[in-house]
Amino acid sequence: MQKLKGRRIGIAASRQGEAITKLIEKQGGTGSLFSIQGKQLLNEADSRNNVQDFIQLPFDWAVLTTGIGAKTLENSAESIQEKEGFLNKLSQVSIAVRGSKTLRWMKEHSLEPLLTSEDGTMENLFQGFKQEHKGSRVFLQAYNQDDAALQETLEKLGYTVYLSKPYQYEKPEDEILDSLIQHIYDRALDAVVFTSKTQVQNLFRSLSDPSELVRAFQEHVLPVAVGKVTAKELEKNGLTRVIQPEQPKMGAMVMTLADYYK
Repeated sequence: MQKLKGRRIGIAASRQGEAITKLIEKQGGTGSLFSIQGKQLLNEADSRNNVQDFIQLPFDWAVLTTGIGAKTLENSAESIQEKEGFLNKLSQVSIAVRGSKTLRWMKEHSLEPLLTSEDGTMENLFQGFKQEHKGSRVFLQAYNQDDAALQETLEKLGYTVYLSKPYQYEKPEDEILDSLIQHIYDRALDAVVFTSKTQVQNLFRSLSDPSELVRAFQEHVLPVAVGKVTAKELEKNGLTRVIQPEQPKMGAMVMTLADYYK
């Protein structure tokens, strides 16, 4: 049974866009790609400097927030012949990890985190830091979304924070943002799937007054999140009707959407 037959689904993702489209088509739906993630840019020089500082300076903690960030730091370490030193230092400090992709990267290198986020959010991860020793030095891997807020949260808890931003996202193209917004206003889509909070932030920040967009989502177009972090960002922007899968996976997201319409 094709549960999405006749349904038009907008896809805000970039890297996984084609894979999500195929999953939607298997369920009889039509996927329309609106890549509003923004282009990913590697901060190569900064990343190499971050690796050298991490190896040479004293740290008690390393906080890895994304798999992309951890992998980028590893690649930078390799480019300056410091991969062994980088992984060695990680094995000597306490590691806190958010997200399944970062955990997979850790397992590839036989590293064990001391703290993990139970629900994939930074808020949950920081709960563990409230119970740890204050005054510890933290190497915080982030990127250009909420990085200052993350640093401030740890500093308020009494930690000294070194902020590492091995990559960032450029603003997405205005034409793509405008097209997605117009499709939502015109009810040309039945749902829009989001795979990161960055996509949600880019969409809502593109409007000086997002009230009409919120109303369109609430009344006509279903917002779909891949997991709790993305869902929370949608809710933070005023959306109360958000669906998400129990497991933060693309396939589970599409099946949850299909079951909703069934």
